Amino acid sequence: MCGGRMELADPNTGGDPAACFDIERARAETAGCGGVIHLNNAGSALMPRPVLSRVMRHLELEAHVGGYEAAELAVADVRRIYESAATLLGCLPSEIALTENASRAWQLAVQSVPLSPGDRVVIGVAEYVSNKLVLDAVSTTTGAEVVVVPDDEHGRFDVEFLRTVLDERTKLVAVTHVPVYGGPVNPVHEVGRLLRDAPVLYLVDACQTVGQLRVDVSDIGCDLLTTAGRKYLRGPRGTGLLYARSSSMSALRNVCLDTRGLRWFGNGEVGVRRDAKLFEAWEASFATRLGLGAAIDYALSWGIDAIWQRIRSLSARLTERLGYVPGVLLPDSGVEGCGLVRFRLPGNDPHRIRRELRRAGINVSVSERELAPLAPTQREETAQLRASVHYYNTEDEIDRFGDVLELLLKNNA
Repeated sequence: MCGGRMELADPNTGGDPAACFDIERARAETAGCGGVIHLNNAGSALMPRPVLSRVMRHLELEAHVGGYEAAELAVADVRRIYESAATLLGCLPSEIALTENASRAWQLAVQSVPLSPGDRVVIGVAEYVSNKLVLDAVSTTTGAEVVVVPDDEHGRFDVEFLRTVLDERTKLVAVTHVPVYGGPVNPVHEVGRLLRDAPVLYLVDACQTVGQLRVDVSDIGCDLLTTAGRKYLRGPRGTGLLYARSSSMSALRNVCLDTRGLRWFGNGEVGVRRDAKLFEAWEASFATRLGLGAAIDYALSWGIDAIWQRIRSLSARLTERLGYVPGVLLPDSGVEGCGLVRFRLPGNDPHRIRRELRRAGINVSVSERELAPLAPTQREETAQLRASVHYYNTEDEIDRFGDVLELLLKNNA
């Protein structure tokens, strides 16, 4: 310990403590920590007080001066959201679009890719259900073919298989950074290196990773990336980010244009934006967007690498504790995972277990098979639950979760 703060191991220094994480501050600034053990951060994390305060402050302003007038007063603050998001993702502010959610961002990204009959869109088996539904619709309307890449022996997107299906028909490769049900982190950097010189657009769904680990679009080499505000960024619901590389904008077609993406000239001509804001809607919730900006700044103030070290440590503790609970089955991929831990409870209804845990003040989620319909692990008949940690969780909370779960399974035997 370091003045009441937890020491973190630096993976680059052989495990020596390299930083102190102020867990007391993190919990003091998270109101929910006083009443619940929140292990559903991959669903929606607990907002910290600065984020909640920023949202409420703008709503109060709207109530007193009017919505349009409040927006005018917040112009500088809104501009800083793009700057903060650019710092977070390693890009330019002009390459950031603010969206209502990650699913909407992903839909806009895919629909902006010009596709014709015979073209190919390549995805992995971890694709989220709403993404898959969008692709089905796009395939039907354009005649493009959807090619599915299986996982490798470690449960990760198989880059070598991708190499075998890439050809001149391939127009888009879409990879989910971490599946909704958890597991290993997919090799998005390796995919980026493979596609670096190929005339193929590359889209990454980073819903479960932005705010949890370092996500740098320049390092990944993607053209498009989407994420949610409510998950590991700890922002409000109804917020998302879409990154669109400036050099790739000319390869995209215009979708869902409104007055945010258009410019009207006096002679009746219409100009179209050629930056990421082309994807934005003019009408939006300024309060939640400002909350998203506050959440990004809050994450950056902790340091993404420090957050990742903390989450990895807690995830390892969670996996170890679950391994001691009779009746719990854990998948073993052989590679390091992340903050999402999936586990099975054969013979038990996962929804009932989730409800009983909730009554005990512990939040987890059920990993529904329908959320990732292509994934073999999601087609199993046995029950699956998902626990996902964040840096404000503690070792004591994880141990308490394990104890309660063990007791529930014993009583239900």
